[in-house]
Amino acid sequence: MQATRSPMMLAAAAIAAALALPAPVAAFEQVTRAADFTSLVEDRQLSRFGIRLVVHRTGEDAGQIRGRAFGYDVTGEWRWQDGYFCRAMDWGGTEIEHNCQAVLRDGNALRFVSDRGRGEHADFRLR
Repeated sequence: MQATRSPMMLAAAAIAAALALPAPVAAFEQVTRAADFTSLVEDRQLSRFGIRLVVHRTGEDAGQIRGRAFGYDVTGEWRWQDGYFCRAMDWGGTEIEHNCQAVLRDGNALRFVSDRGRGEHADFRLR
C-alpha cells in the first residue's frame, strides 16, 4: 500500500532540500572603522526575514538601535570598539546580551558575526 503525501510533507521536503544546497560563495570584506560602518548604515534600514532595524549614530563611535523583529519592538545601544560593533539590545522585554561583532560587507549585504568574528552570523540587507 502506497502512503499518501500531504502538501505539508512535500513543502517540508522541498525546504529541507533547498537548505541542503551549497550557499554561493560571497566576497565579504570586513568593516574595521566606525566611520565606514556609519556611512553604510546611516539613513538606511537593515532587514532580514521578519526583522527591520535602523542603526542611528548619536556620537562619533556610538549610537542607538531601533526597529521591530517578529512583531516586537527592538531597542538598543551600540559602540564601535577595537574594530568591532558592540551592542546590547532589548527585544520586546527580552534582554539580548552585550556582544561585540565583526561586521562584513558584500554589496548591499552586511554580515554580523558574534563573539568578535568567531561565533554565529546573521546577514542583513541594506535598504
